[in-house]
Amino acid sequence: MAMGAPAASSGVVIATVVVVSSLLCGGARAQDMDNEWARPPYRGYFGPPGGSMMMLPQSDVDLLEFPLNLEYLETEFFCWAALGYGLDGIDANLTGGGPPSIGGQSASLSPFIRDIATQFCYQEVGHLRAIKQTVRGFPRPLIDISTANFGKIVETALNMTLDPPFNPYENSINFLIASYILPYVGLTGYVGANPKLITPQARKLLAGLLGVESAQDAVIRTLLYERGMSHLASYGVGVAELTAQISELRNELGRRGVKDEGLVVGPGQGAEGITQGNVIAGDRLSLAYDRTPEEILGIVYGTGNPSQHGGFFPQGADGRIARSLVA
Repeated sequence: MAMGAPAASSGVVIATVVVVSSLLCGGARAQDMDNEWARPPYRGYFGPPGGSMMMLPQSDVDLLEFPLNLEYLETEFFCWAALGYGLDGIDANLTGGGPPSIGGQSASLSPFIRDIATQFCYQEVGHLRAIKQTVRGFPRPLIDISTANFGKIVETALNMTLDPPFNPYENSINFLIASYILPYVGLTGYVGANPKLITPQARKLLAGLLGVESAQDAVIRTLLYERGMSHLASYGVGVAELTAQISELRNELGRRGVKDEGLVVGPGQGAEGITQGNVIAGDRLSLAYDRTPEEILGIVYGTGNPSQHGGFFPQGADGRIARSLVA
């Protein structure tokens, strides 16, 4: 027994040292982690007025700022079409002092379609506020929503010259065709960004944005699906055929295979390989397709090249991701 007592005492001492060391090391690691969130590549931003400060990793900041390009674009198009003015006429502070968009005008819409366009307009304004309350963001880039730009996209998709040129503001069906071009690109970007986000705050914001952008796309596709067999005046091209060609153009510009589908697909390509109606696009498991910022820039620039400006962004998109891809 006399021999055993010191051994027990030694065991207590050793155990105590281990526990204390563990606590000290754990505390040190926790302190290191706190410091890591306070130094580059991490940045802190104040949220909404009266809210608490949120610390986000730089990668989350970049992934949340990049979609501002698409949100600015959608805001300008929907607001001009529905109201006859863009973001400057709603809240100039949200523009960040960026240049006014090119070519926007009030569209000749039915009361029903104008009501939907108006809702989309203000939803996009809300998206800009939500993103800018989380990250600093950047001023609105130069955006081209002119008839000439939309006309070029449609002519490229159809591989033909249209006479008269396609005008997205001319009537409700043309507006819906032009609208088909926009929200879907953004929502595939949100799907692609989701697994790369680190913080719950960033993932929650992205989920909220994705939900509404997906709903907008579903509304647009449903309205066009109802008119699928209709023909665009003067062109002899069916609505369903044109959506398929626009989707194919985006696949070509994205350069990463099929991530876009029209309102009608071939046998075996719809949901469960059964349907040919395709009111909501999805992969073989009916899951939303994803795209990277590089793919998205290639599409919205109309060049297939994320470093070659053009299309909706004559001077290029903004944010660290877009700027890093400039040749």
